[in-house]
Amino acid sequence: MEQKELIRNFINGHLIVFEEENPFSDDDDIFKLGFVNSLFAMKLVAFIESEFQLTLEDEDFDIQNFSSVNAILQLIARKRV
Repeated sequence: MEQKELIRNFINGHLIVFEEENPFSDDDDIFKLGFVNSLFAMKLVAFIESEFQLTLEDEDFDIQNFSSVNAILQLIARKRV
């Protein structure tokens, strides 16, 4: 499974609303749309670190790095360099 699909599946599994009612694109800010909450953010960090074998540092914890599927993919790409 590719990275984008893994991330979308994780987000879909933790949505506060059903995706069919409120679909989101890979660039939509999932926090501003109200689809997820702060508890989700902690779960998302743990998922990224374990699924992609990364260690996130203090400077990585900017909400913009986690706001959309594409932002998360960019974070992962930067951390793998």
